[in-house]
Amino acid sequence: MLVLGLACAVWTTGCSINRIAINKLGNALAESGTTFASDDDPELVGAAIPFSLKLVESLLASAPEHRGLLFAASSGFTKYAYAYVQQRADMLEDSSLAMATAERDRARRMYIRARDYGLRGLATRHRGFAASLRADARAAVRVATRDDVPLLYWTAAAWGSAISLSKDNPAMIAEQPLMEALIDRAFELDPDWDAGSIHGFLITYEMSRQGVRGDPAERSRAHFDHAVQLSDGKLAAPFLSYAEAVCIPQQNRQEFETLLRRALAINADERTEWRLANLIMQRRARWLLARVDDLFLDALPPAPTRRDSLERLPSR
Repeated sequence: MLVLGLACAVWTTGCSINRIAINKLGNALAESGTTFASDDDPELVGAAIPFSLKLVESLLASAPEHRGLLFAASSGFTKYAYAYVQQRADMLEDSSLAMATAERDRARRMYIRARDYGLRGLATRHRGFAASLRADARAAVRVATRDDVPLLYWTAAAWGSAISLSKDNPAMIAEQPLMEALIDRAFELDPDWDAGSIHGFLITYEMSRQGVRGDPAERSRAHFDHAVQLSDGKLAAPFLSYAEAVCIPQQNRQEFETLLRRALAINADERTEWRLANLIMQRRARWLLARVDDLFLDALPPAPTRRDSLERLPSR
């Protein structure tokens, strides 16, 4: 019995030490995003992130309710899917529609994975959160507090991105009100969080929000102005979001080009915590400017007038 008791004590202690080690490593990984964020080599980071994400998932298998790891998984998969998968799909579309479609499907699956990790993260403090959300989204999000804003934001960002890539999936599109409840609650709790990230999200989302009176472009503009103010104009993302979400539908080529040039004029080294994000968005800005003639109808030659047609008739 003594031997058995000692064995149990050693086993219990070993499990506790293992759990402590996992928790410490999990906390470190949850904070590692700042290291990536300041890097000046997007391709190097793009090659490193998958290993980091799989390590996070491996640790979650042992610590499934580690809130920091769940946040790292939700935010990490969302960022990677957008920066390295969805953008690649956009750039491939002109040369290979099949490859672009495959990459978008891959991005969509990553966004769904990120959404699910975010919902699990929210459930660590609010048991049954996902089920409550599906039962009554607006009532469910009332339990969220200001401490939940980062997870509310990344869960909504992942969910919204998945919906945007699921135009042929009515069931996914029907989940838009659930995502909307998350981002609206985040906005209610801390609208200026993370240098205007929620405003940045809403620049794009207001253009597709349903059941709201008023001009969606005006709502997007208000969020754009706040996002630029809160980031002191040092983040490229708001300029691209407004250019793509508003200027293209309105066919405002002049403002589109102006906004992209403002994004390109940002010194990515000035705010090191935003360096990687700015470099990635500036790469997209250059790609968009190269495609401007395809995005705006006024780039096409004017239709010939009756007078032009007459002038081209052979003289007799």
